[in-house]
Amino acid sequence: MVMLLMTVLRLSCFSFEGVRLPEGRDKQRLIRATQRAGQFFKLSSLLKRIGLSPSRYHDWGQLKPCELTDFSSCPRSRPTQVTRDEQAAIGKLLQDPEYSHVPTGTLVKLAQRLKLVYASSTTWYRLMRLHQWRRPRKRIHPLKPTVGVRASRPNEIWHVDISIVTLLDGTRVYLQAVIDNSSRKVLAYRVSENYEPTATATLLEEAASCLPPSDDDTTQPPPVVSVYCDGGVENFNEAIDQVLSRFQMQRVQTQIDVQFSNSMIEAFWRSTKHKCLFQQRLDSLAAIRKCVTFYVQQHNEVMPHHAFKGQTPNEMFFGTGKTIEAELKQARAVARQLRIESNRKRSCAACSSKEPESHTIHLDKP
Repeated sequence: MVMLLMTVLRLSCFSFEGVRLPEGRDKQRLIRATQRAGQFFKLSSLLKRIGLSPSRYHDWGQLKPCELTDFSSCPRSRPTQVTRDEQAAIGKLLQDPEYSHVPTGTLVKLAQRLKLVYASSTTWYRLMRLHQWRRPRKRIHPLKPTVGVRASRPNEIWHVDISIVTLLDGTRVYLQAVIDNSSRKVLAYRVSENYEPTATATLLEEAASCLPPSDDDTTQPPPVVSVYCDGGVENFNEAIDQVLSRFQMQRVQTQIDVQFSNSMIEAFWRSTKHKCLFQQRLDSLAAIRKCVTFYVQQHNEVMPHHAFKGQTPNEMFFGTGKTIEAELKQARAVARQLRIESNRKRSCAACSSKEPESHTIHLDKP
């Protein structure tokens, strides 16, 4: 028994974590030690002591020595496996900076053209996962921006963009919206089956109704709204020029006038499509208009934004949710205290067994 336990300790490198034994020679040593100890002790008792199931022990006893290793290296049992030299060549090609520009699937064919390795792409990907090989592709230039353009107040920066959804019959439907950068509130939106270059001007007029009224008594000019848009024809025409001049707006073309993109409104349309539109049967214009109206209402009034710590876009835009963060923080603290008190009143079987028994004295009746 002592020799068997010492064998288990040596094979596990004196670890008590219950590690696996992937090597076939280690399993053979454990089998031989168990067989020797089995001459003096019951086999089931021995296996229970070392934490080995009887079924696994008997399975090991029926396998050949070359089949005991978890990843068999015996050429006779797996004659189609790649050789060690081929594995080394695959690892060298995958980690070679000279081929960092070559996709992995293309590199498989390139290795065959260079007469280095003739193996399938499945084998390459399996060896990559097994050996944890990583392609040398570290991005150096340009640095990816982590934060896009951000406004300090509502009605400082607006984003406008158009998106397309296809119906079941192949008809295209055009979605267009204006969103406020600071509050993420959708100020105006439009769903149409026709592409109209003047649609942006109509949307900006509708969104202008959300601007605060100008005070004629003040000498300071009203703040200018920067409208971020791309270079489409719907954003550069005479109609939109008149709207920008009337409401004192400034057009900013993304990636041209500024280095930022129009990703905020594009992210909104992506969320609208994947979280609402694509989950419905889009067979008519009315169906899309109904879905977009529902999602815009939920986005503006119901769904709190993570960046605003619990406030909705409407509350951020109108400034009516300044106490939401403090209220939620206080509510979380109260819920935590109630949770602690509730859990302390409960007890499991282990805790109940440790509690001292109460001694009750029963008085006999006269």
